[in-house]
Amino acid sequence: MGQALDITRDAAHPRMTAPRRADADVLRRWIEGAAGRHPDKPCIVSVDDGRAITFGELRQLTRRVATFLRGRGVRANDRIALLSANSIEHLACYFGVMAYGATICTIHIEMNRRHLDNILARLRPALVLHQEGLGLDDVLAQVAAPRLPLGVWGGRAGSTFYSAVADCEPRDAYLADAAPTDDAVIFFTSGTSASPKGVALTFREHLANIEPTADGFGVTGDDRIYDFRSFNWASAQLFGALVPLSQGATLLMARKFSASRFFHHIAEHNATVAAGNPTVINMLLNSADALDRVRMPALRFITSSSAPLLVEEWRRFEKRFEIPIAQGYGSSETGWIAANPGPARRVGTVGKPLPYHDLAIVDADGGRLPAGATGLIEIGGFPDNDYRHLAEDGTIGVTSRGRIRTGDIGFLDADGYLHVTGREKELIIRGGVNISPLEIDGILMQQADIAEAATIGVPDRIWGEEVVSYVVLRPHAQSAADDILRACRTQLPEFKAPKRIIACGELPKTERGKLDRKALVERWKETRGA
Repeated sequence: MGQALDITRDAAHPRMTAPRRADADVLRRWIEGAAGRHPDKPCIVSVDDGRAITFGELRQLTRRVATFLRGRGVRANDRIALLSANSIEHLACYFGVMAYGATICTIHIEMNRRHLDNILARLRPALVLHQEGLGLDDVLAQVAAPRLPLGVWGGRAGSTFYSAVADCEPRDAYLADAAPTDDAVIFFTSGTSASPKGVALTFREHLANIEPTADGFGVTGDDRIYDFRSFNWASAQLFGALVPLSQGATLLMARKFSASRFFHHIAEHNATVAAGNPTVINMLLNSADALDRVRMPALRFITSSSAPLLVEEWRRFEKRFEIPIAQGYGSSETGWIAANPGPARRVGTVGKPLPYHDLAIVDADGGRLPAGATGLIEIGGFPDNDYRHLAEDGTIGVTSRGRIRTGDIGFLDADGYLHVTGREKELIIRGGVNISPLEIDGILMQQADIAEAATIGVPDRIWGEEVVSYVVLRPHAQSAADDILRACRTQLPEFKAPKRIIACGELPKTERGKLDRKALVERWKETRGA
C-alpha cells in the first residue's frame, strides 16, 4: 500500500494526504503485482455460471488487449464504448482498456436504452464493444465508429472483440503517454426524462480513490467480495472491481441482485464482504428466504451506500441476521468520500472521511463550520482539480473547480465521523425553519407497523411548506393514521411532526432503487388536484 502513489501532505491541512500521481501505470502495477504473487488465484468469479479468471490470466489478457488497441491506433483520451451487462468479459474489458491508457465508457443499457443514440453521439467513440442479444441493432446502425460484439473470453470463433484479442501476442504494448490528467472513465447516470449526465474522471481521480477506500473499509488481499451491482456505475467499479484488484482480493460477481440467492451465494462462495444498499437491506428484511448466520461464518460485514440508511432499519437488520452493516458515502463525481471500517463501524454514520478529500462542513458562504454544526458537505482533495462532465456536444465541461459540494447536508461529530442528514434539495422549509425529512422518517420507522416511510414538504398557503408523510404498513398492521400521528408528536416538536399520514401500497423508487421524493410530491399534487 502507498508505493503506487506519490503522496504529499498539505501544511494547512495536516490530515490531508493528496495523491499527486496516479496514471494507468498504477492499474498495471496492481495487475502485475497480484499476478506475480498469486498467478492461480481467482481474480473474478462469476457466481451465476461458475466461470473464473485468475490474476495470471488477467495479466495475459490485459497485455493482449493492449496489443489489440495499439494495433488499431487507439491513443490516450480515445473513447471505447462498452454496452454490456455484468460478466467476466465486461470487467476484463474495463480493466484492459484502462490499463492500456485509453478511456473506457460504460453504459447501463437497461436504464439508458431510450437515450443510447444521444449518449453514443456525445461520446464519439473510437470503438464500440457490445454484448450480443440485447436488441441494439437499430442503435448501433447509426454509429459511425467501428463496432464489435464483445464475444466470450477465451473464445476464438467468430468476429468478436475477444476472438480478435486472443490472436494478439501478449506484448507489453501499453500507452506510455497516458498521463494522470487524461480521461480514464466516463459513465452515465440513469436517465429518465432528461438526458443522462455523463461523468468524466481522470486516471488520478479514479485510481487515487482506491487504496484509501480499501483502507477505510478494512479490505485486504484475504477478502472475497460479493457484488451484484451494475459495473457500469461508479460505486461497483470502485469498490467491487478496483478495490479487490488493488489488494489482490477476489471479486464474486453476480449478474444482478436476487433476494432468494443473496445469502446462498455468500455461503456457497465463502464471501467475507458483501455489497448492498438501503433498498437491498429492506428487501432482505422482508424476505423469508435467508440462511442462518452460522452458514456464513466468513462474512465480516455488508456495505450500504447510494442513499442514507435509516438507523432503525440498520439495527433491525443487524439484530435479525447478526451481520454488521458498514455504511459508506460517495458520489459519481468524487468516488468514495467516507467509509466505515467494517465490523468496527459506528451506527448512524457513514464513517470517517477519506483524508485526502479534505472534507469540510461549510455554510452558504463557504465558511468551515465546527464539529457538531450542520451544514453543506464540501470536498476538494486536489487543489488543482476540475470536476468535469460530458457536454451535449461531446466536449468535456467543468462542473466545479478545486472544490465541489455534494448536494448533501450533514455534520462531523467530535470523533470525526460524518453524519449525512439529508439532501439540500429535499429540505422542507416550514415557516422559514429547515426540517430534514430523514429525521422524521427515522421516527416513523421506529413504529412496528411501518415497513417503509418517506416524508415530503407540500405547498401550504400559510407556512410555505407543510410536513406530510407516506407510509407502507406491514401485513396485518393495527395502527391507523391517527395512532401514527400521535406517536410522532411524542418524539418530535410540533413544527416538525407530520400533519398528515398517508398509507400506500409502495413508495416510488428511481431506476437504481433510491427513494424518489419528487415523485411523491407529484403524487400529492395530482391527488389534491383530483
